Amino acid sequence: MSKGKKIIVKVGTSTLTKGSNTLSRRIMLELVRQVAELNDLGHQMILVSSGAGAAGREVLKQPAHIKSMPFKQMLAAVGQPFLMQAWADLFAIFNISVGQVLLTLSDFSNRQRYLNARDTLHALLHHHVIPIINENDTVATEEIKVGDNDNLSAMVSNLIGADLLILLTDIEGLYTADPRLNPQAKLIPSVDKIDESVWALAGKSITGLGTGGMVTKLEAAQTAMQSGTSVVIASSSIPAVLPKIVSGEAIGTLFRASTSTKESRKRWLLSEKPVGSLTLDHGAAEGLQSKGGSLLPVGVRKILNKFERGAMIELLNPEGKPIARGISNYSSEEIEKIQGVKTDQIEVKLGFTCGDEIVHRDQMILISTRKLSL
Repeated sequence: MSKGKKIIVKVGTSTLTKGSNTLSRRIMLELVRQVAELNDLGHQMILVSSGAGAAGREVLKQPAHIKSMPFKQMLAAVGQPFLMQAWADLFAIFNISVGQVLLTLSDFSNRQRYLNARDTLHALLHHHVIPIINENDTVATEEIKVGDNDNLSAMVSNLIGADLLILLTDIEGLYTADPRLNPQAKLIPSVDKIDESVWALAGKSITGLGTGGMVTKLEAAQTAMQSGTSVVIASSSIPAVLPKIVSGEAIGTLFRASTSTKESRKRWLLSEKPVGSLTLDHGAAEGLQSKGGSLLPVGVRKILNKFERGAMIELLNPEGKPIARGISNYSSEEIEKIQGVKTDQIEVKLGFTCGDEIVHRDQMILISTRKLSL
């Protein structure tokens, strides 16, 4: 894998505690060392970390596994800052800063919150800060709960267009049977498609410490593969497991993406119906078509229909012909205030900024050429 890839590493409670009721600093330090090594190689690293509940039990010396929601949320509230402090202290050894991002299902289903989460993660990565993501268990109810960090990591993969998702667990990958129960079980090195025969191989978690099992990992792999992210399920106990996977060694089970992130984005942009339009001047229209650039406020001449930030909009040339469509970083009301101005005047006009671009080239698809391109 070449440099500069977005790589998500998900680590579960059973790995972080090594089956005990407390966090294993030795395990955490080794994971941090590997993530730091990949970070130094130029990869953009994101860590999805479980363990808040276990950390809460450690702080409060509560070994009992009480199932009530308020008790679990209380443990998460106590444990999350403790967990983050542990990660921050360990990454600081390698002079790396970290940022906490707590998400719920609402952050993916609500368009504006989706964009806010995406922009926050991109900003953290741009400033060389490693995001550490967990579900916001202190406020999540069944209606807004993802439910497990395997699926959360897959949703984050889609959110940021990750190249690779590594799900670390306590077994080496997907087997023909549960290797803890059947010594004849064989590791499956790669999977191109998750069909009924693959689902039949999944079993339930037997540690009792986490919310995930092979079922949730297959669910996550399927989601990620469909959005263009390859997935590897591997054991965290393998020495230097992360650098080895990223360098291309055959470790664990590889689930190959069924499409590229770019192709996945194209299909999604084409399937979404535009709710508004912007007419551009000749310079902006030419820039999009010939150079594949982003749309800046200075190139907007007319706003058609009202829309909110995050809406799918169509971009028209001066003759009114559609030439592109994409996701708007600003509402129509905000664009009205900044159209025709230079980017350094956006914050002056609005009192804030959501970026220099009204539509970024990564969130845009050209529709005026024979070959669609982002």
